[in-house]
Amino acid sequence: MSFEEQREQMVLEQLLARGLTDERLLAAFRKVPRHRFVPPELEAQAYTDHPLPIGAGQTISQPYMVALMTSRLVLQGHERVLEIGAGSGYQAAILAELALEVFSVERIPELLRAAAERLGALGYLNVHFTAGNGSLGWAAHAPYDAIVVTAAAPEIPEPLLAQLADGGTMVLPIGPPEGQMLVEARKRHGTVTQREIASCVFVPLLGRYGWT
Repeated sequence: MSFEEQREQMVLEQLLARGLTDERLLAAFRKVPRHRFVPPELEAQAYTDHPLPIGAGQTISQPYMVALMTSRLVLQGHERVLEIGAGSGYQAAILAELALEVFSVERIPELLRAAAERLGALGYLNVHFTAGNGSLGWAAHAPYDAIVVTAAAPEIPEPLLAQLADGGTMVLPIGPPEGQMLVEARKRHGTVTQREIASCVFVPLLGRYGWT
């Protein structure tokens, strides 16, 4: 089966079958070549329904989790999005298909370089990377219409709340390293409301507003 066929199967069996029906979201997952974001020896598993290691103790999340988190941002195409934890760059590529600009923070230099090279090779010009502590966000380009955090925090980091635009939405896992709850936080008129989405397991967010 070709990678294109595997992508289509992934969309049908892992996303559509679980209730994710937004056409723009599905089109992004049909387009982005996930096999380009995993180590060469794992390409054959790129479209399977589970996370995969990408080196440096980090993982690329299962396709459904990436799609679920992205779907909660309800992106229309005009948004500026902050991503905490670039990892392989796959989430950033999906976001780049759906938003105007993506700003991605990664603390591990080798992952940052590889992600930037991948997205550059694939022609994504609307993704900007920086090395840094994700729990602090990226204040220089704030405010953001949406924020997605791909590592687990003990609670919503204060700097990220401050960098979220009024009317914006943040999706992140909250809880200890052994297991978390995926949470959707919305800021409306300065008030933040939280909604639990699903149980999940992510690597811990490290730093001042993460796990030490």
